[in-house]
Amino acid sequence: MKQFITFVNKEFAHVLRDKKTLLILFGMPIMQILIFGFALTNEVKNSKIVVVDNAKDLASQQIITRIEASRYFEIEKPMMSAGEIEAAFREGVIKIAVIFPAGFNNDLLHQNKAQIQIISDASDPNTANTLTNYVSAVIRDYEKDRDNISSVSYGIVPEIRMLYNPQLKGAHNFVPGVIALVLMLVCVMMTAISIVREKEIGTMEILLVSPFKPIMVMVSKAVPYLILSLINVASILLLSVFVLDVPVNGSILLLFAESTLFIITCLSLGIFISVKTSSQQVAMLISLMGLLLPTILFSGFMFPIENMPVPLQIFSNIVPAKWFYIIVKSIMIKGVGFSGIWKETLILLGTTVFLLAVSLKSFKIRLA
Repeated sequence: MKQFITFVNKEFAHVLRDKKTLLILFGMPIMQILIFGFALTNEVKNSKIVVVDNAKDLASQQIITRIEASRYFEIEKPMMSAGEIEAAFREGVIKIAVIFPAGFNNDLLHQNKAQIQIISDASDPNTANTLTNYVSAVIRDYEKDRDNISSVSYGIVPEIRMLYNPQLKGAHNFVPGVIALVLMLVCVMMTAISIVREKEIGTMEILLVSPFKPIMVMVSKAVPYLILSLINVASILLLSVFVLDVPVNGSILLLFAESTLFIITCLSLGIFISVKTSSQQVAMLISLMGLLLPTILFSGFMFPIENMPVPLQIFSNIVPAKWFYIIVKSIMIKGVGFSGIWKETLILLGTTVFLLAVSLKSFKIRLA
């Protein structure tokens, strides 16, 4: 019994002395509970909506007032032309548009029925369905209240259009997210353990005394994973097009160019982790556990980022997968060209340059 207590005390002492173990045991569960509690929700809130009021009458204003009062929507602009609405959808500025035809109230009074056009971005079918149902519920409530006041029964018929994904297939939202997730995890994890492995098995000393410069060591580690990752992208796209019927509406060359940039970003992050760590276990833990949850939660393909609290929305901006997911969905589903994704491209390019610069500066040419 005494030996058992001794071993238990030894294990306690070992755990309490190891800050990394304490972080895994206590820090990670707390962070997961907080993040999951705030970030994971099926409710869609604060979505950008455009209302085009061609009627400008009492009935349209009353419905618009109800939409404004809802916590589910944020009205972007009071008026947009058809071309401006299409451009706003392509750029991801808005999620849904509601258009009132001219003479809306007059149709209700004289014909006892009227139509409202609802246009939704169905590149994310779950969000599109939810937002359409929210708007339809607002219209039904208004219709019910009006019927209670008047003895005449009025009918408002929503005309719904789903852009980019009329059949509301989940694969249109799933495939871009999977590409981002696979590339992020594979590229970062494989690269992260490469330099550390050289340190552990002792071959790093040989590399350091060779004519190779540190930048060449990094590049030589990254090139094989770049090629393998591009093959991964090609295989995922082939499966998406021929098996899942997900179209590639934009430029294939642009999609591969952006994928190459994102792969280089991930490789740079893997090199940064590899330079900063001293063992393969730590590098793998950081690259796998430290990036899996942020990529799933904050890339936007599983849970809408606009639903999250402002601090988490700000934090999502440092997750490279978020910007690549926007790029892939814009090219594949919306058919957007470079003019629609140049901001996201610049963010990925800046992230890559920063990570490479820090990694190169932190690379130790002498082993301790």
